[in-house]
Amino acid sequence: MLLILYAPAYAGSISGESKTILRMGKTADDRNSYPLYEYLNLGVANETGGGSVSGNLGGWGRVDLRDRIGDRYTNTDLQYGYVSYQGNKNNLMLNAGRQFVAEGVATERVDGVHLRSDLAGGFGAAAFVGAPVVVEPDFRGGNVIYGGRVTHSIPEYYTIGLSALRTDDNGNSRIREESGIDLWFHPIKQIDVVGRSAYNAITSGWLEHAYMATFSPLSNLRFSADLSNINYRDYFYQTTTRAFSLTKGLLEPNEKVFALGGGVDYTPIEKVNISIAYKNYAYDIAGAARNYGGKATFTLPESFLAGLAVHRMDGENAKLRYMEYRLFASKKLGKFDLTADFFDVDYDSPINGIKQTYSASVAASYTITDSIKLSADIDYSKTPDFDRNLTGMLRFTYAFDKQFGTEGRAKSEKK
Repeated sequence: MLLILYAPAYAGSISGESKTILRMGKTADDRNSYPLYEYLNLGVANETGGGSVSGNLGGWGRVDLRDRIGDRYTNTDLQYGYVSYQGNKNNLMLNAGRQFVAEGVATERVDGVHLRSDLAGGFGAAAFVGAPVVVEPDFRGGNVIYGGRVTHSIPEYYTIGLSALRTDDNGNSRIREESGIDLWFHPIKQIDVVGRSAYNAITSGWLEHAYMATFSPLSNLRFSADLSNINYRDYFYQTTTRAFSLTKGLLEPNEKVFALGGGVDYTPIEKVNISIAYKNYAYDIAGAARNYGGKATFTLPESFLAGLAVHRMDGENAKLRYMEYRLFASKKLGKFDLTADFFDVDYDSPINGIKQTYSASVAASYTITDSIKLSADIDYSKTPDFDRNLTGMLRFTYAFDKQFGTEGRAKSEKK
């Protein structure tokens, strides 16, 4: 008798991408800047009958070939590095290591553990614990961060989530505590609503409300509306980056902004798209402002793209009164990809003595093989910081994806 047996699949892969980038230009204090960067991303995955295990690593290094652009001539950063287990049931996921966590109010880089799984009755749950990754060493980031999210879903119609996080310093002093709600609502095919609200328990204030709705009555016509409300003192209460610090950055701690807007996106004929948008901003300190305008694009799939955008910012503050123009195009010629982009801002009144700022860039890339690409771009700009600024960049990209192991196979035995 011939007995047919099936051996299960045990397969794996290793993939990665290396980007070597040389930037060329000058700093604000007129030093020659030639930093050489290396970005490396690696992934190793192993598929088994019970799920998959993978390892993921990504980071970058920099060396200054001319004048120093930072505190030292070299710098490195591990962006992520973690081991992941993906189960075959209930969307089970377990990550351990440096990773980016996105669970409701928590959108953090964490050195720790992150667990997520579906539960019965449409419920799901996630939890994480670890140490927050601090971008700048002299900023207080805390010793431990932990939190989680609980959701309920009917996949065709909605998902609603409740989430919370807390950061402690030295194990006993809370420096951050937030909670929130997020939702996705899809009552009929033509309507989508997404949004979130977050609360700062330390300052006892709502740090953010942000919601957007879209309505698509036709395949080539879409209406959208969005609103947001941000309180700077609550939103930026605890940061690990100098640019967003209320005490060391450029933000006004007492500022609040409420924004309400909408738009229409229409494709009158194939290859042509037209969109118009309007948004009203109500700043407590900077005053009211309105941004409105439109964009038109013409596209030949995988061959050519060209577009024009014009917007007006009309505000009470001088910095919020300007016209904005953009003209862009891209063209594919065999293995070459060419791109040109021009962006111009004309202020009603001079800002730091400058009434017009602009940037013009051209870029070209050449696909040597399916795995190797060489590209370069040149950017010329005029800003309040640079009267005239010329920068360039060279990029060499190498990607690979290697499969290994065995596929499921049949074998026979005689009895």
